[in-house]
Amino acid sequence: MSAKYIFVTGGVTSSLGKGIIGASLAKLLQARGYSVTIQKLDPYINVDPGTLNPYEHGECYVTEDGAETDLDLGHYERFLNAPTSQANNVTTGRIYQHVINQERQGAYLGKTVQVIPHITDEIKRRIRLLEETGKYEIIITEIGGTVGDIESLPYIEAVRQLLWELKEEDALVIHLTLLPYLSSTHELKTKPTQHSVKTLLESGVQPDILVCRTEHSITKEMRKKIALFCNVDANAVIEALDVPTIYDVPLMMLKEKLDKTVLSKMKLSTKNEPDLDSWKNFLVRHKNPKNEVRIGLVGKYVELPDAYKSIIEAFIHAGAQNEARVRIQYIHSELIADDNVAQKLADIDGLLVAPGFGDRGIEGKIIAIKYARENNLPFFGICLGMQMAVIEFARNVIGWKDAHSTEMNPKTKHPVIDMMPDQKKITAKGGTMRLGAYACEIAKDSIAYKAYEKTKVTERHRHRFEFNNKYLQEFEKAGLHVSGINPETKLAEIVELKKHPYFVAVQFHPEYRSTVLNPHPLFIRFVKAAVDYSLNVLK
Repeated sequence: MSAKYIFVTGGVTSSLGKGIIGASLAKLLQARGYSVTIQKLDPYINVDPGTLNPYEHGECYVTEDGAETDLDLGHYERFLNAPTSQANNVTTGRIYQHVINQERQGAYLGKTVQVIPHITDEIKRRIRLLEETGKYEIIITEIGGTVGDIESLPYIEAVRQLLWELKEEDALVIHLTLLPYLSSTHELKTKPTQHSVKTLLESGVQPDILVCRTEHSITKEMRKKIALFCNVDANAVIEALDVPTIYDVPLMMLKEKLDKTVLSKMKLSTKNEPDLDSWKNFLVRHKNPKNEVRIGLVGKYVELPDAYKSIIEAFIHAGAQNEARVRIQYIHSELIADDNVAQKLADIDGLLVAPGFGDRGIEGKIIAIKYARENNLPFFGICLGMQMAVIEFARNVIGWKDAHSTEMNPKTKHPVIDMMPDQKKITAKGGTMRLGAYACEIAKDSIAYKAYEKTKVTERHRHRFEFNNKYLQEFEKAGLHVSGINPETKLAEIVELKKHPYFVAVQFHPEYRSTVLNPHPLFIRFVKAAVDYSLNVLK
């Protein structure tokens, strides 16, 4: 049986939550027994978000197979508890790059290469790649941007063509829109939604279902009005009220019967009621914590929390597992100095030093780690956070005052962090780092082993620099334990302090693998340590 397609478009304004609506629908369909995946079509010309500043686009998410993707793929994985891949994220840059390469190779037999059919054909090919795997009965495709944007037009045209090519019951369009509330007149306005649908119709695409973001409930009369003016069934006007957490959205969509409406239109069975017991149990723990902890997140992009989206969500998952509410205190690393670090970190129960690139804010991170090490404050370092922990230890315990990473100081006499050998000849920045899942072997006498409860794991990476094994013996002798290594390259993956209540730093990104139903064990253990610290167990 060929896969069925659901296209999710957005109107009126950006950031309405297409990714969350798509992920919520996917969760409901999955809970009914269907095999589902989600892909994201991004209209920007960058080949991927790997070279984008986090201030521009938020977090760059990394898949198992090493794709640098939009952060929405993180939501897809967290909701579905299933991995995504290179095929789940498509950008305009990648589309045009492929078409131009084909043209240079003479693949078009001398024809004039145009947006239609060549670009739209490539978009359609990418959309249908996931179907070729034979794994999925339903493929949800989220189209980035807002209907009416110039950048989105080729994608909308490709969708129009696919709707024409596929059977009526094999594809449908969900349009997410906004019903603004005017406080002066105390009413919701439907006109922006009508205009948005009209814009979509001008491109030849008729939405089958409207999901309306709103601050207030929609009356029956308003649903009928929207349905009439937008040419959809009355039961296909779905209310999407603002909710306390994104994890409430699947239950809200269940209540609105979005999944039933979709299955009915696609002529699929609705016999199996969705099994959401585990999801509901997670929400109960999340909303009824027995403890509360404050985690200081030290980074240089803290003005935009989306830059650390997966870390934030991993804390939510681990917090629920520990029946604790995790309150994140964002601390800008550039504002930390020797004379204020005690004040900056005084009210927290745990310290996480976040990933990043470049030398801005580096010294603040090192100072914060030194404070955590000396004051028995639970510490967790990720990627650059691990590298800074190594530098701090080298400087302040071993005594190599000039110790540094060659990323920041190429001339340091003690390059305790150095560029990976296979990275030294690479000049292109995009997609050339150590990316994706790699194996890690864990020592049994370690905190990491207590967390994972196994000696072999795989974790996702995104880095160019590594712990310099030239100094391994000196670090081990001084008390920094390398408790996790890559079995092939012998790359240090995890470092710990044995004489500290909780001091763990990792080269990989554990946050990428944390999901609602499988919180990451290192985050669980870290939050547990923070709870113990808050209750004076570790102080």
